Amino acid sequence: MRCLINTFFISEVYFSSVRVKKYRRSRLRQDFLTCAIGKEDKQMREVFSNYCTKKNLENHMSRILIIEDDEDLQEGLSFSLQMDGYETECAGTKREGMELLKKNRYDLVLLDCNLPDGSGYDLCREIREYGDIPVFMLTARNTEMDEVKALELGAADFMSKPFSLAVLKVRIRKILRDAEHGSRLASGGIVIDKDSCRVSRGEGEIPLSRNEYQLLLYLVENRNRVLSKEQILEHVWDSQGKFVDENTLSVNIRRLRAKLEEDPKHPERIRTVHGIGYIWKEGNE
Repeated sequence: MRCLINTFFISEVYFSSVRVKKYRRSRLRQDFLTCAIGKEDKQMREVFSNYCTKKNLENHMSRILIIEDDEDLQEGLSFSLQMDGYETECAGTKREGMELLKKNRYDLVLLDCNLPDGSGYDLCREIREYGDIPVFMLTARNTEMDEVKALELGAADFMSKPFSLAVLKVRIRKILRDAEHGSRLASGGIVIDKDSCRVSRGEGEIPLSRNEYQLLLYLVENRNRVLSKEQILEHVWDSQGKFVDENTLSVNIRRLRAKLEEDPKHPERIRTVHGIGYIWKEGNE
């Protein structure tokens, strides 16, 4: 099965060599299968279902946030990426995009450079400062300066409209693959360089002891996931052949909060889950 897309239309959808139907993006919805194929054609519905299941397994349900004010393009991209097994959410403004980013975790942001309430370049800078989410920028302008600006701000890639959907998807897969094996980890304004074992915020480095670094790395790698005290002790200390009690963990948590939190007595990132352990909270919830 293949989909052909230009800037304004998803032109044709094929199952094997059979043309199903021509659709405008504005009509593409989750009920596409029923509308395009018909309720009677169970065999074609099964082919479509098997195709999407295969793509879901291939792409491990990576989550992509599409920030694009052109509703037709936004919906067409969302539909096409969902067919390839990605989970997508959409925003039409800079404000909507930031609200979603603060609430949810995404593997990639597909970002338009020109938004009705602000610059996509400014949003790219904010996203890169906030976390380690790769940003793929799209623009209607095809100038060298735009591309240079995007890449200097930390964008993972850049494409001008109109673009090839096939090329876009290949680049998305490459970005996600590179991110999975990257050495840089960022969350909540904190950047961890795993190659140099350094932690920084903005331009300043945050000095940490070996145990503090290992503890922070383990928490951030498991962001938004509750870790029991036993899990943390086993990963950070027992792996070194050291057997310590929970008091050692509490002391190191307290030191980390003092170095990382704006208000260590009311921590936003390293939160205690009473009776269980700790969680590194990404987002403002």
